Amino acid sequence: MPPTTEILTAERILEATEEVLRRHGPAKATVVDVARALGVSHGSVYRHFRTKAALREAVTKRWLDRATGVLAAITDADRDPEARLRDWLAALFEVKRRKAGDDPELFATYTVLTGENVEAVIEHLTELTDQLTRIVQDGIAAGTFTVTAAATTARAVFQGTALFHDPGYAHEWEKPGAEEEFTALVDLLVRGLKA
Repeated sequence: MPPTTEILTAERILEATEEVLRRHGPAKATVVDVARALGVSHGSVYRHFRTKAALREAVTKRWLDRATGVLAAITDADRDPEARLRDWLAALFEVKRRKAGDDPELFATYTVLTGENVEAVIEHLTELTDQLTRIVQDGIAAGTFTVTAAATTARAVFQGTALFHDPGYAHEWEKPGAEEEFTALVDLLVRGLKA
């Protein structure tokens, strides 16, 4: 293996790990494969990630966090809470659908990895419902939404829209009429929040 001239960072390791996972799948990808792709020893990878499980957890968290940043910008925008809620739900649907459609092999790989890394998934889901809670709280404060329990309402909205963001339903996302069903559901939920 030729020596590398670039500084080995956790980010470079995660990028290489993602490529190795794409090429070999989660069952066959090893730390040695990652090290080989980087042109370093596997010990160098272990200096950044103490175990293979820690490396797989970090790459899973990185993948999940890609959606969170886009949604955080919508959450924090200085706009009408109803518009933010609609935009947030639409962005979540689009991010998940793009992940599944653009690279189905990698999406399948991450489906396996998220099953292994339940704690990272729980953190991700908590962050998403916290974002929704802030939007609902802003809607309550502005008088846009008439509900009183922001966190409970946010969890209900999140769970109620699972068909459009839970990876278990990915096969439904490209069916004819999916967009219309999504819009009808969001319209119904918003009417409920305002009733």
